[in-house]
Amino acid sequence: MSSQERPVTLEVNGDPVRVFVEARKTLADTLREDCGLTGTHLGCEQGVCGACTVLIDGDPVRSCLMFAVQAEGSEIRTIEGLESADGTLHPLQQSFWDHHGLQCGFCTPGFLMLAAGVLEKDPNADEETLREALSSNLCRCTGYQNILKSVLAAAEKLRS
Repeated sequence: MSSQERPVTLEVNGDPVRVFVEARKTLADTLREDCGLTGTHLGCEQGVCGACTVLIDGDPVRSCLMFAVQAEGSEIRTIEGLESADGTLHPLQQSFWDHHGLQCGFCTPGFLMLAAGVLEKDPNADEETLREALSSNLCRCTGYQNILKSVLAAAEKLRS
């Protein structure tokens, strides 16, 4: 540990993690470089695209805009923590597969984590609410219709 580094204790996908990072290191870089969780993608690195979205204490957050030290003591869930312990896909992941909600896949982890956060807080979110939430992330491939269709189908499955 250099004099520039600070200890940060997190819970990442249910596991306790302690890392030493420079105060200016983003949470996205910490997750990718120090935790080996490369499913959190870096796109614009300015908080615009949403590819780096993770859940922090249940809320969707752009991890490229947050310093790791700001997350001290937080519970973080990344795309790697979305599937079940037995490897079964989360209903959102399965729905993206079933309803063609992805093409190149670069934006997918951010959309999945955003949708998971919204649906965990409001399982009865209607189409308008989901459309509004999903509009905050960018996709260059699908045109958004299949992303919305995937999330709506997953929401229905999660409610039943």
